[in-house]
Amino acid sequence: MSLRGRACIVGAYEHPTRKAPDKSVAQLHAEVAFGALEDAGLTKADVDGYFCAGDAPGMGPLAMADYLGLDRLSHVDSTDIGGSSYLAHVAHAAAAIALGRCNIALITLAGRPRSEGQATGTGARAQNATVPDDPFEIPMGRTVAGSYALCAMRHMHEFGTTSEDLAWIKVAASQHAQHNPHAMLKKPVTVEEVVNSPMVADPLHRLDCCVISDGGGALIVARPEIARSLKRPVVSIRGTGEAVKGQFGGYPDLTFSGARFSGARAFEEAGVTPSDIRYASIYDSFTITVLIQLEDLGFCAKGDGGKFVRDGNLISGVGKLPFNTDGGGLCNNHPANRGGMTKVIEAVRQLRGEAHPAVQVADCGLALAHGTGGLLGHRHGSATLIMERE
Repeated sequence: MSLRGRACIVGAYEHPTRKAPDKSVAQLHAEVAFGALEDAGLTKADVDGYFCAGDAPGMGPLAMADYLGLDRLSHVDSTDIGGSSYLAHVAHAAAAIALGRCNIALITLAGRPRSEGQATGTGARAQNATVPDDPFEIPMGRTVAGSYALCAMRHMHEFGTTSEDLAWIKVAASQHAQHNPHAMLKKPVTVEEVVNSPMVADPLHRLDCCVISDGGGALIVARPEIARSLKRPVVSIRGTGEAVKGQFGGYPDLTFSGARFSGARAFEEAGVTPSDIRYASIYDSFTITVLIQLEDLGFCAKGDGGKFVRDGNLISGVGKLPFNTDGGGLCNNHPANRGGMTKVIEAVRQLRGEAHPAVQVADCGLALAHGTGGLLGHRHGSATLIMERE
């Protein structure tokens, strides 16, 4: 069953805080839920579907539905594929709506990693004996940043990509972040500043890494006839795709991501091509994440990502593919260390014409959002959404 045109995003809200030592995770979920409902012109009494992932406290939808006072739910979903979960949730909400399981779905994300003192992926995640690989890999020094550094080094070896190429991605994000009053890093940076920042995991520098932030975001997905009855621009779901990429039995190719599969499915369902996309929200846990996903989504050929991102090609008003016009995870916000939610929110802003005037894409009628969850150089999930303004 195609989900094209079967549901619309009618509410979107990003929490303005980047550090919340005085709030619980549950409270942040409640605040973003209220913000998205207010944006849509709805109330919690209208919600009959609820979606959350591993960032939600307790037993996910069971705890949060009760905390939020959602007493009319006929459908819940706690799919967790890391930072890509929230794009998958939009697709799952559209499917549930198409099947008549719910009419108005709420999706929430929230977390407090900054207040809890988490660093930029330089330490190993806590070993979990129930996860098949952890007892073998974590003692050998596997870290988040190290996993992405492996991908970067291999891409450089295979295709001649340079640190300067990766730096252009941070430069573009910083050019956009300067117009976002809530962004953590508002100062524009140069290629030289990126490559001269301290090395974190060779070849990735500090400025190649995303920010650590508290906060969150929420989305409201509704039946099309409900969307058209509200006093908001209509953003319709046109194409969706999900994929999981693993280790291929010990023979992984580090130069591509699950976006190769999820993107192809989304474009096929949408009936459009990468050249039709006016704006792209691309998951940016690290600069290499963006470059590899741009290739895998078809915006350029495999190995040409370095050339594609050079000279400001991702900067709104300058290049041909504006990306992450809120500053993205590299400069703005990466709540709960899961950046997929904010990718959808900024794409919705662009389609509504509500992005900052300095970065708003002219005549933005078709946008893509893509998320990755897990580790790019390890096993991970990918989810792609293509949305259009009616």
